[in-house]
Amino acid sequence: MKLNIQKHRHSNHYWVENETFHNNFRNYKRISNYYTINYYFIFSLDSQKQNSFFKHFILLFCNMDFLNPMIQNYADHHTAFEPEYLKELNRYTHLNILKPRMLSGHFQGRFLSFISQMIGAKNILDIGTYTGYSALCLAEGLSKDGFLHTIDNNEELAPVSSDFFSKSPFSKQIISHLGQATAIIPQLNQNIDFWDIVWIDADKSNYLEYYHLVFDKVRKGGIIMADNVLWSGKVCEEKALINDEDTKSLDVFNKTILHDQRVNNLLLPIRDGIMMMRKQ
Repeated sequence: MKLNIQKHRHSNHYWVENETFHNNFRNYKRISNYYTINYYFIFSLDSQKQNSFFKHFILLFCNMDFLNPMIQNYADHHTAFEPEYLKELNRYTHLNILKPRMLSGHFQGRFLSFISQMIGAKNILDIGTYTGYSALCLAEGLSKDGFLHTIDNNEELAPVSSDFFSKSPFSKQIISHLGQATAIIPQLNQNIDFWDIVWIDADKSNYLEYYHLVFDKVRKGGIIMADNVLWSGKVCEEKALINDEDTKSLDVFNKTILHDQRVNNLLLPIRDGIMMMRKQ
């Protein structure tokens, strides 16, 4: 079986592309934990044992996925394909960027695109650009005169997202902002009439602040979505709720949304959990 194996630029992690390997992966009894991204596999390999590939390696376990891997795989294969520029961005991020699991990925990305296209949004706010995958997915539902504003404070990643935005059909409709979202959002609010969609996927401790900053500008019937609200299941763990600040912040956020009579909400167990809110 021929494998295309590439090393991650910044770590001792390897990237494998092979559909046959994917389909037969579960047959290897030594392997217990793994995760997939469109036929790509991430694992780390002991440098002293690289010649014994199948006998000696440790897979990185992505605990953001709660579904049985076989069920998730089936869902992925029966969900619309991502455009080529997104597939390229997906691959580039996993090869070159640290913490690549922060990228939304194929399944969640198609969900964001689906919601955006249902609404036919004119104004979208993306809080937390990372390498730009979620922004590009959301942009698929923009009206012809619509714009998506995306915010991030990571200067090193800005050229990456900018490059992939320029390769997409939405290069003239995506506006990037570099800096602190808490400072940028009030400025944007002054220059737009309303937000159709707001996607929150930045620092977890500020989720509530972002929510309050955008709420008045979200139109009636508009959608706010927040990512990672299950936080790898930590929101259900008593110890994490006591000792982990991000877990506590997300739990407070989830409870606040549940009791906010101004919105209808639904917590979807997609990937790491998406809190969906529709403004009444």
